[in-house]
Amino acid sequence: LGSMTEKKKVDGGIASRLARPNILELQPYRCARDDYSTGILLDANENSFGPTSLPTNSLDPYDNHLSLERYPDPYQLAIKEKFTKLRGCDLTPANVFCGVGSDEAIDLLIRIFCRPGKDSVLITPPTYGMYKVCAKVNDVDVIKCPLSPDFDVRIPETLEACTSQTKLLFLCSPGNPTAKMIPLEDIEKIAVSPLYTGLVVVDEAYVDFSDKRSAVSLVRKFPNVVVLQTLSKAFGLAGVRCGFAVGSPDVIQLMNNVKAPYNVSSLTSEVALNALESPKILEEKVNAILEQREIVAQKLRALDFIVKVFPSDSNFLLFRLKAKAKAIYKMMADNGVVIRFRGTELHCDECLRVTIGTVEDNKAFLDELVTTWEKVN
Repeated sequence: LGSMTEKKKVDGGIASRLARPNILELQPYRCARDDYSTGILLDANENSFGPTSLPTNSLDPYDNHLSLERYPDPYQLAIKEKFTKLRGCDLTPANVFCGVGSDEAIDLLIRIFCRPGKDSVLITPPTYGMYKVCAKVNDVDVIKCPLSPDFDVRIPETLEACTSQTKLLFLCSPGNPTAKMIPLEDIEKIAVSPLYTGLVVVDEAYVDFSDKRSAVSLVRKFPNVVVLQTLSKAFGLAGVRCGFAVGSPDVIQLMNNVKAPYNVSSLTSEVALNALESPKILEEKVNAILEQREIVAQKLRALDFIVKVFPSDSNFLLFRLKAKAKAIYKMMADNGVVIRFRGTELHCDECLRVTIGTVEDNKAFLDELVTTWEKVN
């Protein structure tokens, strides 16, 4: 038997109070692997003669250990078990949704909990752009309550901006482009406030680069907290597109009910499992990035045309120039060193954002930055 218990009706809990009625009434698509996953499988119209291509063209010698002619596990239970073991906090697979990066989870949450043309989400600019994009695609209003100039959540103003139709409140922690972690105490204050009755969605794409505690530790305490994580950043697996939502089982159940039947491929799941089983490699790579982050930050602070280098809980640095940030960004890119211009974001005037690269990458960036500043001025 496969994962027969994964798709079921949600009764009670915060999900049944907040979700759209049509979602609660949804009879999910039942795929072949919901019933059986072993045996002579002649139930899903797969090609039993095998795939026409394999990774690294491994048709000769033939290596099809992933059985790519077969559909993958619809719920990726093996990944969820490894993920919960790695993250701890008494999580179980029932607390975890596995999807195509964090972006699938963002879109699903909006589709499940927000009524088009009626409900809203709240974001705290400057922040990750996909919250607004997904909301607009789903005809959901976007309320903006900006962070302070120091990139802190203004809790009273944020709560006051919420309405009875605000179903999701997105907090990016560490922020993008701010690189700043939101204290757990601030998240708790929002989660317990009677002024907001929706879900608090904490996007932790960069959490492994921070020495502060993850909001995953709040999930079992607060059923209205959902945490997003990904393998794209610290795990170095942006190309496989694998991410997670961690939350109350009833919220996760609805996400499983609404998602596409086989959203995570067998190729992705194999790589994800290998990564989740290799915490020492993760730690080594994160430590190398953190070491380089401090070196790059020190060198940027030593440059007289850099006004400020913002503190970072992430794998990137946000820094402010005296002037002409956009021109410098463009000229550097034309010369083969590509960073990001963030000067159009709130509180980010004349700011650039650089990802921490290898030792060689970082030296090339710093050299080109100095050269370009001299040319532009």
